[in-house]
Amino acid sequence: MKLDRTSMLYGTLLLTGTGICSQALGFVYRILLSRLIGAEVMGLYQLVMPVYSVLMSITAVGLTAAVSNLSASYHAVGNRAAIAALLRRCLTLFLVLFAPAAAVTVLCYDPISVYLLGDARTQTGLVLLLPCVLLTGVENLHKHYFYGTGNVRPPAAVELCEQVIRAGAVLGLLVLFLPQNPERTVALIVLGMTACELFSALTLLLLARRSLDRAAGLPGRVPGRRELNRKVAALALPVAMTSLLGNLMGSATAVIIPQQLVRAGAEVSQAMSAFGVLCGMTIPMLCLPTAFIGALGLTLMPRLAQAAALGRTDLVRSRLDRAMLATSVLVLPAMALLTVLGPTLGVLLFREPTAGNYLLPLAVGVALSCWQAVLSGALNGVGRQRTAARNALLSAVAELGCTYFLMGLPGVGLRGYVAGFVLSAALGACLNWRGVRKATGLKARFFAWCAAPGLAALLMGLVTRLLFLTLRSRGLADIPNLGVCLVFGGVFYLAALQAQGVSLRSIFFRK
Repeated sequence: MKLDRTSMLYGTLLLTGTGICSQALGFVYRILLSRLIGAEVMGLYQLVMPVYSVLMSITAVGLTAAVSNLSASYHAVGNRAAIAALLRRCLTLFLVLFAPAAAVTVLCYDPISVYLLGDARTQTGLVLLLPCVLLTGVENLHKHYFYGTGNVRPPAAVELCEQVIRAGAVLGLLVLFLPQNPERTVALIVLGMTACELFSALTLLLLARRSLDRAAGLPGRVPGRRELNRKVAALALPVAMTSLLGNLMGSATAVIIPQQLVRAGAEVSQAMSAFGVLCGMTIPMLCLPTAFIGALGLTLMPRLAQAAALGRTDLVRSRLDRAMLATSVLVLPAMALLTVLGPTLGVLLFREPTAGNYLLPLAVGVALSCWQAVLSGALNGVGRQRTAARNALLSAVAELGCTYFLMGLPGVGLRGYVAGFVLSAALGACLNWRGVRKATGLKARFFAWCAAPGLAALLMGLVTRLLFLTLRSRGLADIPNLGVCLVFGGVFYLAALQAQGVSLRSIFFRK
């Protein structure tokens, strides 16, 4: 089957391929980073990053969603002139929003680091985040222009190069200037991030300008400023508020975890190390196979917007059905494999025996969060931004509340955060499904979406675990043992799916 380069399938597969490469590079980078800086500094770095996410939510996240959706709608009717006006308007709005956010951060970096983040060693990193946020916002607006118009190759290539440059810049700075105190080490990491964002922003800016220059002079009605502002606000505000509130909740959770561990009797360095292992090693290891979900979300939302603009509700349901199938078929076996092989991987990759703790409940939470993310993108794609915003907020509140109250109980510790992570993902997935069903009329196919891939993944996990233990007892080293088990597990899973009447070809190559 020949793939149309503007189709959802082509875009998803291309972004998945580059996403897997990018995730692999990023994961290797994280391994090397954790070995260079240690668990405590990794915990400090994890404290700084929620501020980055909050600043992006205030300035750029909503605007990127507006660029993606409106570009897709204008592209569906052939109005390229409106796309150029939209991108210019969103860039202006981003700079208007960035200026006060940056000023507040510069003036208040000391109380933010001491009273909100709970550690004064994050001060330098906070200030250095600002140029990184500025460049990332410019990059993302142009990136989502390409996603909206169906041209996914430029951002995919830039994303891959960005990972290489980030790893080289950050690790190079650390090798050159270490040893440093923890605050300066975090600052070096942020400087390396800024260097790679400079490359991405400039490259995508030039590619987008070139693309738009080729379209100059084509017919199309340019919407007035008031009309364009109204359309952008209708899409951007709910998404921005969702992201902002969610990131504020996430930031509060990140701050609460080490504080609650200290209250339970742990030393500050021990609490920060435990936080760094959980959020900087274990969860990223589980999220490594989810590159497909990000690629699917980036292509699904504008494709649903196009179908909705053309009044094709049947196409909306068909695309959603295939998205749910693909999510389950790819994510569930990956979680099963990481659950049984993760403890060994944690020791081999991070040299940290506790990186394999809580893998089973966290794997369940990651799978639920993948369904939640796909359904949230579907809601945004069909114009239900407020529903997606409300559901995300409720999910974040549930996670924060569970983390705070459960970790405060005697003897619970990090298990409280793990429980909150799973419960919030389950709540978000259920709420988003209810909104999607109401908006599109899509009927759930429990066996195809959950039962068939879930049973196949469970069987694969049990058999793979047995094989791993057998090979280890016979003296086979862990690295070749893991390779054999991964290959065997993949083949077994495909055979188990086929026995239940589910094939990857029917999902990804169905006309």
